[in-house]
Amino acid sequence: MLLNPAIMALILVSGVVLSMLLLAAGFAIQLLRHWDISSGSERQLRLERRTYLISTLLAWAFAAELVSLLLFVYNAEAMSGQFVGAMCATGVLNVNAWGWPTLLLKIAIFFSGASWLILNALDNRGYDYPLVRLKYRLLLLIVPLVAVESGLQLRYFLELRPDVITSCCGSLFSANARGVAGEVAALSPALAVWGLAMSGVLVLAAGLRFQRTRRGGPLFGLLALLAFGIALAAIVSVISPYIYAHPEHHCPFCILKSGHGFAGYLLYIPLFAATAWALGVAVVAPWRHIPSLDAAVADGASRLVRRSLGMFLLFYLAAGWFVYSSPLVMQGVWW
Repeated sequence: MLLNPAIMALILVSGVVLSMLLLAAGFAIQLLRHWDISSGSERQLRLERRTYLISTLLAWAFAAELVSLLLFVYNAEAMSGQFVGAMCATGVLNVNAWGWPTLLLKIAIFFSGASWLILNALDNRGYDYPLVRLKYRLLLLIVPLVAVESGLQLRYFLELRPDVITSCCGSLFSANARGVAGEVAALSPALAVWGLAMSGVLVLAAGLRFQRTRRGGPLFGLLALLAFGIALAAIVSVISPYIYAHPEHHCPFCILKSGHGFAGYLLYIPLFAATAWALGVAVVAPWRHIPSLDAAVADGASRLVRRSLGMFLLFYLAAGWFVYSSPLVMQGVWW
């Protein structure tokens, strides 16, 4: 299995990204010990110059993590024909105990990396770099996540066995299945739809409130994260069956296939982008009281809110269209 080109690429990217972050972590420790913006010493000037190099390095590292997330899902889908019982990425992720934790960690690193890059961009707009210590402390928290993700991914690939009979999406995402996936699939369609609608209204209201008053940025990010979770649950419990036109098919991966018009991309891309930008608002908004960042916060947070709300709107319109255009009729969904 390790000779699979996609697997080799994923392991290579993971190793390179981890090396880059370990290098950045070493610099972060140096900076936290010696940073003094009021000093004109050679060491301080050297630290200031290196922050730009490290920022560029981290931008590439987190971009590579995004590519790694996409390739990981794509590879799991592509390998489904090599395992008995697997019909899509769900079965491949179920081959051993490390597939799902690896995917979840990749998602967490994507959001963490996006938030860090947004915070870094804000700090660079302040002439006195007021958030430099904070952002490098946060970086030191992200590095262990990447190390664990790299280790779990490697173990997942090493323990892939083509002779293992795995479970398909129909057995995992089933109302009769045990575990979180089964419980989400068993959610009442009406509850999922109304939860999706209410979370969308709350996110929209929080975003518009922030645009009007410049208050409630962290609340907007928190509600967006809640809406993200509810949206994923709704995709499994109700939106996917409408796309498949089958009330018992709840797989969140099969909707990425060409046979279903690549519908999943119209749901996941806006949803992930909207959530990432909303979390960016949450990390940017609290610093408007710092004089050197006041204008940057006002401009940057407003732009992030507009982007986030636009992507959330695109997600909800796509979800609504898939439900409206489906030949499937599920009783009791709307009232």
